[in-house]
Amino acid sequence: MKIALASDHAGFAYKEKIEQLLAAMGHEVVDFGAHSAESVDYPTFIRPAARAVASGQCERGIVLGGSGNGEAMVANKVRGVRCALCWSIQTAELSRQHNNANMLSLGERQISEELALEIVRVWLAAEFENGRHSPRVEAIEPDSY
Repeated sequence: MKIALASDHAGFAYKEKIEQLLAAMGHEVVDFGAHSAESVDYPTFIRPAARAVASGQCERGIVLGGSGNGEAMVANKVRGVRCALCWSIQTAELSRQHNNANMLSLGERQISEELALEIVRVWLAAEFENGRHSPRVEAIEPDSY
């Protein structure tokens, strides 16, 4: 799977660990930055990653920050993106099963590295259940602008 990856400075360390995990799992990673722990503005890196997912250039995306909130907000402004802020195995699994999330947001300052890596594994493995969830997911898409 081709996966977009992006962070700000506060999510940089986990981004690097997640990139290693994804490569070890056989995924192709497109790293949109940041490329160091030097302070940056997260929309600069998150928006291009979200656009890559929305356009189909990447199948899924993972974004990181200190809390993950701002990153999820930026990603969700891009039409066609359903970015879930996850902090547990269950929230990650449900974001795929019920919401068909195509992007994952994590907060490096909120969860352990071990948990972050496990969330990524679970999120990538979980499948959308369709059925009763499909009309709800379709309704997430904003009206035409």
